[in-house]
Amino acid sequence: MVMRRKERLRSSERRGGVELLLTEDIPSLGNQGEIVRVKPGYARNFLLPQGLATIATEANKQMVEKHRERQEAVRQQRLDQIRKLANEVSKYSVTLEANATDEGHLYGSIVAADISKALKAANYTVEPDQIRLDGPLKELGMYTVKLQFDPDVAAEVKVWVVPAATVTS
Repeated sequence: MVMRRKERLRSSERRGGVELLLTEDIPSLGNQGEIVRVKPGYARNFLLPQGLATIATEANKQMVEKHRERQEAVRQQRLDQIRKLANEVSKYSVTLEANATDEGHLYGSIVAADISKALKAANYTVEPDQIRLDGPLKELGMYTVKLQFDPDVAAEVKVWVVPAATVTS
C-alpha cells in the first residue's frame, strides 16, 4: 500500500493527541470555546496548568454551547439598543458655539470630543471614538458627521457650528 502525499496522516492524528476546549483566545491555536487537538505534552505542560484550556468532555461542550447561546442573546439585545440609539441620534442636530473671525474661520477647532460632549448633554451616550470626522471642523457652517456605533450600525448627525454670542457694552 503506497500513501500519496495528500493522504499522509499528521503526527497528531497518528498518535492521537488530546482534545481540549479553549477557555481563552490563543492566537496560534484558536478562539475561546473552540475544540482543538494538541500534542499531550503541550496540553499537560502549558495549556492546562496556565488555565488556557480544559479537557473537552461532553459536559464542558454542553456548557460552552449554553454560554455561547447566552452571549448571542446578550449581543443581540445590545445591538437592538445600539440601533435604537442610532435612530434617535440621527433625528437630532447638534449646535456648537465657537469663537470665529468675521470670515467664518474658527480660532480653535471642533473635534470629536466636543461633539460627543454636546450629545451627552442631550442624553445620548456617544463616545468620541464612535464619531468619524475627516479632520477637525475649522469653519462655521453645517456638517454631516458619521457615527459608527458597531460594525453593523452607523448613523449620521447634523452639526451646526455657529459663532459664539458676544456681549457688547
